Amino acid sequence: MPSRYRDELASRCGGQLIVTIDATDPCLCVYPLDEWEHIEAKLRALPSLREENRRLQRLLIGNAVDLELDGSGRFLVPPRLREYAGLDKKAMLVGQLNKFQLWDEAAWEAISAADLAAIRQPGAVPDDLRDLIL
Repeated sequence: MPSRYRDELASRCGGQLIVTIDATDPCLCVYPLDEWEHIEAKLRALPSLREENRRLQRLLIGNAVDLELDGSGRFLVPPRLREYAGLDKKAMLVGQLNKFQLWDEAAWEAISAADLAAIRQPGAVPDDLRDLIL
């Protein structure tokens, strides 16, 4: 974990993290424990008779693993989750407001380039979002 986040994570959640798969991208989501508790509550509140809700719960909660930052700010991702995200040698930890995404470096570079190309297309950004772009 980059040093600029360690102090906040230590004070906010005691260095306790939850890692799970991202159900839409080939990466992992790393949540501070307090943020994960909000996500878990939302998942728990979904009507369980709907198959798509149960599917999402199985994927996110069923793959969730508790992690803890060690004294050097490192955390160990279990092999099955590393395999899901294709993590081998180089990885990218990308901040996403309430969580981090953990990507294989090559996959991150590819998706980042594709996202940039898509957002540059005429009309790709709705008018109500244009004010957000800096």
